[in-house]
Amino acid sequence: MEYITVEKEAADQFVEKKSRFIGTCRPVQTEEEALEFINRLKTRYWDASHNVYAYILRENGIQRFSDDGEPQGTAGIPVIETLKKAGVVDAVVVATRYFGGVLLGGGGLIRAYSHTASLALAAAKKITMRECLLLSLSCDYGLYGKVGAVIPESGGVVDDTEFLERVRLRFHMDPALLPALEKRLADATSGRVELQEEGKRFFPFS
Repeated sequence: MEYITVEKEAADQFVEKKSRFIGTCRPVQTEEEALEFINRLKTRYWDASHNVYAYILRENGIQRFSDDGEPQGTAGIPVIETLKKAGVVDAVVVATRYFGGVLLGGGGLIRAYSHTASLALAAAKKITMRECLLLSLSCDYGLYGKVGAVIPESGGVVDDTEFLERVRLRFHMDPALLPALEKRLADATSGRVELQEEGKRFFPFS
């Protein structure tokens, strides 16, 4: 199970017939986060002519957009359509416009806002989030070298290592890789190490 979102908050801009367009994008997981970001951008660009926005959330399939005073259908829809075409969810884009005195017309606005959203997405960098198993194991210090090598070689990513009476490792991996890891661990430790599943979580994959 996976989905596409963006890696970080980022912005880019361009000028079209004297109007300056600034596209800012960031990852969000709730509507509250999205609205907080939109309000922050509206405060930052308080003197802009328009702060158009759109966001798509996985949670309940929420999709929202606003033209913020631009002619209906020329601003918010192009921004949300750019998100949809990119397959991006859990993300918000604010497209800010400083009007330069030259009218762009309906088609010109649609192209300008689509381009603004595309620039913002490119700056924020698309990433794939994949659902992984959260796993842990403990082993004697004598086996740590073997175990510590087998996990990454089998596609696991170690998140935490504790050195107590025994060594405890916590890591995550694609569920499809688990059977191969279990076999390699059994071979490397003569069956002396047992894996424990601790849940699931999404992690970024390039």
